[in-house]
Amino acid sequence: MAALLHGPLVLFIAQALLIVGVSRLVGLLAKRLRQPMVIAEITAGIALGPSLLGWLFPEFSAAVFPKSSLSTLSLMSQVGLLLFMFLVGLEFDPKLLRGRGHTSIAISHTSIVVPFGLGSLLALYLYPRVSDGTIPFSSFALFMGVAMSITAFPVLARILVERRLLRTKVGAITITCAAVDDVTAWCILAFVVSIVRFTGVADAIRTSLLAIGYIVAMLLLIRPLLARLADRARNREGLSQNLVAVTLMLVLLSSWATEIIGIHALFGAFILGAVIPKEQGFAGELAGKLEDVVVVLLLPLFFAYSGLRTQIGLLDSPGAWGLCALIILVACTGKFGGSVIAARLTGMPWREASALGILMNTRGLMELIVLNIGLDLGVISPMLFTMMVLMALVTTFMTTPLLEWIYPTSELAKQLDQPGEVEALHSAPSPFTLVMCVAYDRTGPGMMSLAGALIGKKAAHRLYALRLVPPADRASFVMTEQLGKAQSTALAPLLERASELGIEVRPLSFVSGQPAVDICQVAAAKGANLVMLGWHKPLVGQAVLRGTVHDVMESAPADVAVLIDRGLTQVRRVLVPYLGGPHDTAALRLAHRLATESGAEVTILHVVTADRRGKLGVARQIEELTEQGPDGRVLVRLEVVEHDEPARAALEHSAHGYDLVLVGIGSEWGLEHRLFGLQAERLISECPTSLLVVRDGTALTAEERQRQRARPDETGAWSPSS
Repeated sequence: MAALLHGPLVLFIAQALLIVGVSRLVGLLAKRLRQPMVIAEITAGIALGPSLLGWLFPEFSAAVFPKSSLSTLSLMSQVGLLLFMFLVGLEFDPKLLRGRGHTSIAISHTSIVVPFGLGSLLALYLYPRVSDGTIPFSSFALFMGVAMSITAFPVLARILVERRLLRTKVGAITITCAAVDDVTAWCILAFVVSIVRFTGVADAIRTSLLAIGYIVAMLLLIRPLLARLADRARNREGLSQNLVAVTLMLVLLSSWATEIIGIHALFGAFILGAVIPKEQGFAGELAGKLEDVVVVLLLPLFFAYSGLRTQIGLLDSPGAWGLCALIILVACTGKFGGSVIAARLTGMPWREASALGILMNTRGLMELIVLNIGLDLGVISPMLFTMMVLMALVTTFMTTPLLEWIYPTSELAKQLDQPGEVEALHSAPSPFTLVMCVAYDRTGPGMMSLAGALIGKKAAHRLYALRLVPPADRASFVMTEQLGKAQSTALAPLLERASELGIEVRPLSFVSGQPAVDICQVAAAKGANLVMLGWHKPLVGQAVLRGTVHDVMESAPADVAVLIDRGLTQVRRVLVPYLGGPHDTAALRLAHRLATESGAEVTILHVVTADRRGKLGVARQIEELTEQGPDGRVLVRLEVVEHDEPARAALEHSAHGYDLVLVGIGSEWGLEHRLFGLQAERLISECPTSLLVVRDGTALTAEERQRQRARPDETGAWSPSS
């Protein structure tokens, strides 16, 4: 091992490989648990420290993370923190503080004062038990108050985006309160740091005055300079390397200035990011340049360094674990309780007030930054540091499940209704409601052409175009939400086609980490009759009826159809292969709409297999069944064929000039969900024309479905009323 890790550079490379790899692996598990990435990074950091790796493999841990290398790891992690705090400052938009009224002011102040007060009171109990007495009690109490008051603004912003709460009232108030909390807490922390570093009152006053002068200079001198840089980036050369270099130099200068003043370098990086203008996209472009390297490489180094300082083994008694539980209880009581009470006093309902309290209790990375500052300054001991790290982990971990319980996604789906929509729904005569789920722009026009044929010229319909934006892995989550809105341009071709047809379509777009769940909940909230999915991937080597498509088909409270578009522009001739299963019946219902609403000619291909030849006469008795349009033109005709391979029969007939083939999902057509293998989708891959695979939303139970499959030709080939 020593031969492989010779030299500081080789050792650092090995450490970085291990840290980034473990963080990403734990991140996969966190994603499945719907937890923010910071949970994975904190957990990975603790796992790489003496609490797990050093306990299980002490020799390996000592070889990879020798004490002599920690100074290099600390320095690199501090560089990452400077850049990250700059990104956090970029996230902070002063516009968030405008127009929020007394509600946000009262809640934000209370969510600082209450946990700060409880933290200071807790310090009375903790000081004689976990402090060595070298730090004055006043400094210890002030630091505990700040540590209890922190809210993780970046993590909270991401949760709001992923939970679709950012545009709601509770989301707007929460993001405002979190922004105010972070700025206030960092200002208090800067004051506490100045007190700890300088023992005299005169030194503390001087530091405070210099800090105020620094902030004034940033607002009056540096902000106009940054505005000119942003204007230059927009009008001349774009965000060139020279502009990035100037900005990074300003970050370093600002950090240097605050370090000299005595309020910590991180404060300078945060303030510079906060004063950068947000209006012209300059901040977003800067974030795009820096985020990936900072978040993927440098921040995990900080988490690993924090993990190496976290020694869970120090909590070696029931009393120590009791103190840890007490810290967690006080932290939750102060932040959650204070926020909820303030929200209720301002008139917010219990559900919204509770959701706000849960969100404000999120601490995450910001708490770890504060704790590391406290440990470096000697304000807190390694044991208290470990307890506080566990508190940060627990309070962040509980946010997502508690929020799901208090504010379920089914409740959020109802808020997607537009003003007046509910009233219109009750007044309209049984509207046909269709939700079209658009992943890529190229799937939109074909879906809209089919939707136009399904509704015809009737006004009693409601069409929704749903665009789900995958959550980004970036740190600038509020900006990512703004960029996510721009991604709704995927709906543009669909909306353009709708305009050509003279059809009103209501677009919906939001970030979704669970697309199948969100599609089903939107369908339920809108009372959808049909959910249409567009297939957008190459069929070679790709199974259509898997993943999100399968999950939607299994759970949607409506009929589900998957359109495999091969240039669909109009629907004049339709083929419906039919064997009598429940999903075939759903395909018939849609075919009936196409015939009656837009005059499409529908051919029902009733396939009779060789093992049912004796019943062929029954099928022939309905062979002459037809339906005519107002002009006497035959709209629906029945064709009965005998074939041992129903899918092959459907493929042979689909080549006869049809615009669209409608087929019900089922094993009889070779269309069913399989965990392995591609054989099941021959009809999809070989069909020469556009294909719509339909699943019946009112499908029968397995036992009833089996009985129907045993007698498919007794159900009737055409049942528009079914």
